[in-house]
Amino acid sequence: MTLDIDAPGDKPLEIVRGLRGVVHAFYLEGDILEKIIEEEAKVRAVGNIEVDNQGVAEALTREKIICIIKDPRFRPPPEPTVLLKSTTGKILGEEVFPFTAKKYEGRDDVLWLSDGFVLFPQVQAEGDETFVMPPVSFPELNESNGCKDVVSCSPAPTCDRMIRESVGLADDARLASVIVAYNKI
Repeated sequence: MTLDIDAPGDKPLEIVRGLRGVVHAFYLEGDILEKIIEEEAKVRAVGNIEVDNQGVAEALTREKIICIIKDPRFRPPPEPTVLLKSTTGKILGEEVFPFTAKKYEGRDDVLWLSDGFVLFPQVQAEGDETFVMPPVSFPELNESNGCKDVVSCSPAPTCDRMIRESVGLADDARLASVIVAYNKI
């Protein structure tokens, strides 16, 4: 049996599908959720730095989990989706977006790792470093449309591919997954 991932859904799903840049949106259910948990536990960054996808862990505690397959027209996240933290929780670096870059331009106390990430060299690392992917807000879903405790996150690239394969979508580098999860009111 083939899953019709674009079949009509409930109000939250229809709101998400109406957002600019959303190519597909569907609920994640069943075995794929267990596979995501297993895969996220294995993810490491360059230099074998641990990746703690707190956003996915938080999303998986919600009643409803929507997967969005988006293209580049989708809006940027409202806050950083990647932080570099020390074992004691100090923020050593964070993701930067074009609309937040001015905050760091011309500063001597930051080091640009890439166009999209800055390090704070004055912050002393204590212990090991971990890339943390925190839960991020998703303002389009809220109490006015029957949703509470809303979080969003990006799954690891291997999970992104696994999700697409589970619903019969091709692996397309122009697209990416976002998970949005909520509890019903």
